[in-house]
Amino acid sequence: MQEPLENQFIKTNLRGNRLLHTRPVSPVTWDQSGAIMAFYHSGALADIVIILGILGIFYGITQVGHEWTGVLRPTVLIDLSFRALPRYTFFSLIRGLAAYCVSFLFTIVYGYWAAKDRLAERLLVPILDILQSIPVLGFMPGVVLTLVSLFPSSNVGLELAAVLMIFTGQAWNMTFSFYNSLKSVPRDLQEAGTIYHFNWWQRLTQIEMPYSAVGLIWNSMMSMAGGWFFLMVTEAFQLGNRDFRLPGIGSYMSVAVEKGNVPAMLAAIVAMVLMIVALDQLLWRPMVVWAQKFRIEDTSDEEMMDSWFLDLLHHSHILRWIGAASSFVGHAFGSLIWRPFQHVPHNMPGSSPVVSEPSKHGESNRPSFSIVFSRVLFFLLAAGLAFALAQIVRLLLSVRIGEWLRLLKSDLLTLARVTAAIVLGTLWALPVGLRIGLSPKLSRIMQPIVQVAASFPAPMLFPAVILLLVLFRVNIGFGSIVLMLLGTQWYILFNVIAGAQAIPSDLKEAAASYRVTGRQRFWSLYLPAVFPYLVTGWVTATGGAWNASIVAEIVTFHGKTLRAQGIGSVISEAALGAKFAELAAAILIMSLTVVLINRFVWRRLYAVASTQYNLSK
Repeated sequence: MQEPLENQFIKTNLRGNRLLHTRPVSPVTWDQSGAIMAFYHSGALADIVIILGILGIFYGITQVGHEWTGVLRPTVLIDLSFRALPRYTFFSLIRGLAAYCVSFLFTIVYGYWAAKDRLAERLLVPILDILQSIPVLGFMPGVVLTLVSLFPSSNVGLELAAVLMIFTGQAWNMTFSFYNSLKSVPRDLQEAGTIYHFNWWQRLTQIEMPYSAVGLIWNSMMSMAGGWFFLMVTEAFQLGNRDFRLPGIGSYMSVAVEKGNVPAMLAAIVAMVLMIVALDQLLWRPMVVWAQKFRIEDTSDEEMMDSWFLDLLHHSHILRWIGAASSFVGHAFGSLIWRPFQHVPHNMPGSSPVVSEPSKHGESNRPSFSIVFSRVLFFLLAAGLAFALAQIVRLLLSVRIGEWLRLLKSDLLTLARVTAAIVLGTLWALPVGLRIGLSPKLSRIMQPIVQVAASFPAPMLFPAVILLLVLFRVNIGFGSIVLMLLGTQWYILFNVIAGAQAIPSDLKEAAASYRVTGRQRFWSLYLPAVFPYLVTGWVTATGGAWNASIVAEIVTFHGKTLRAQGIGSVISEAALGAKFAELAAAILIMSLTVVLINRFVWRRLYAVASTQYNLSK
């Protein structure tokens, strides 16, 4: 009897039992390892860590709940003492993780919808491009004022606004990565799902999610970095004469910079680094190691990455009990929920599976109800966009023609800086990313370093960079390119690393067998293999560069404001002065620029990546 496809798929991509199942524990004697190793392998240490973690989570939830439900204060006084910093860091961490949860759900729903519905794809992908290019300050005034008015007597509205603002710095590159993965699922996996009559949920969980796991996890790390980038903006936001400051490490650093408190600035940097390293070791490193089992290849003789925390969790009895209980409950609940949507095969039980032609757009196994539901959502979205556009048009009627020409010139200058930043980032991130991604040993060493560098909020480093630019007498117009590069180069690097790690070993072994080395291997294997990931990196880095322009084109140094003419500086000044008409006009011009770039550049590169450089073709 043939083994179920999902079991074959998981086993084919497995990197040893330790990645999926609890590794068998060999007997440990006192003479072999002593009491410490016996205690470790017994699972007691892992259970203690989990219990302490659960207690810490409950304590943290109570502290955050107290802060969220507190009375809304006109002004928050930030304590620059060192003892207040751990509490501020924890609040920022909770906001970042909450925003990531929202971003992950958005990624799965939006990316799946865009990839599976051809009509919706024509609208959803350009919208995604526009959204990722709109700076945080473009969303912030409306979101903050709306949520604060909904919760006038507590901090709930302001906290939700901060979470949503961090979300706007996280979601887009994750969604692009997931969408691109869904569009490039190998044909043999699609046909296997058709042969075994997988419904849409089985395809998503057994084929599409595993296939996209590596790129999605690496882009999740980059998403957290994107959220931290605007931490100082979201936690220390001002609109006109109103102060919407929140306690957090971003506002702590902002106040420290304003007062020139160097010890407080250094303490904030140390706290940020420690938080990022802890996240890397306790969350991202285990996730990267776990995702290695989903790589598709025929050989598995490479050196495997490992994680001490994941190894510790493998010994936990509590996690095993929780996993068994959740699996039982999830299966029972899923049977009730998904049964009405399941595809009923035409062949009778026991007969051979009927091979049907896979749908070109992945809709063959989706019930008609889902298609109708998708169309309803599409028209609701279109109606919402039309209403929002009508409101914006009313606001823009007050903008004069001369102002439009000035904004257009500023937009072109920022476009030149964005292009320069992407080119410079690619020149170093492509070779470095390949080197890291192709070497598990180097990846194990460099991942924490890269994660810290990428996650560290670049605006915290702006004073040092601006000092160097002043010393070398570099104009802020050119210096802003360097400031943009600090926040956008990591999008390219992370995607290249993910693409390099996804290269099948059999292709690398074939290149070695035929003695394809040096430049020839780069042009014939490495670059084509990572090109789909590189395009995703370019798209997200471009959006990040547009976003970063609001803090790169206007900076404060020694009490003086350095301003480069560009659309980013216009948006910053308009938001600070509550000039909503000018702010809307600037964002509209930036959005139109992004749409044109998407239509004539990124869409064509995506087509090339999915046809000429797809390993499944």
